[in-house]
Amino acid sequence: QVQLVESGGGLVQAGGSLRLSCTASGRTFSSSAIGWFRQAPGKEREFVTAINWSGARTYYADSVKGRFTISRDNAKNTVYLQMNALKPEDTAVYYCAARGPYSSGSSYSKDYDYWGQGTQVTVSS
Repeated sequence: QVQLVESGGGLVQAGGSLRLSCTASGRTFSSSAIGWFRQAPGKEREFVTAINWSGARTYYADSVKGRFTISRDNAKNTVYLQMNALKPEDTAVYYCAARGPYSSGSSYSKDYDYWGQGTQVTVSS
């Protein structure tokens, strides 16, 4: 079993940057693919990015490609989401999720087994 905790959210001006962290407990983290999703008020949860279990493959939604970067440090049981050039439309609660073992990333929330509580990101114009 994997327990996930997101951190690093906050308020930032448009054009600014934030780095989110997803820290996991559980011995299966290093074999789990991790995805980031977000949900804005009144909208459905949407895929942002994902990374496979080894970190060799990454996947991005078109809306964040070139601005966001996902990475992982299995020694620290942590996945990072570096968000640059933030826009007001990036405002949402960001969730990390895990699937495994030895899985590839997926853009479908139903493919993930474990979810964190979320961290709020607010981008002001």
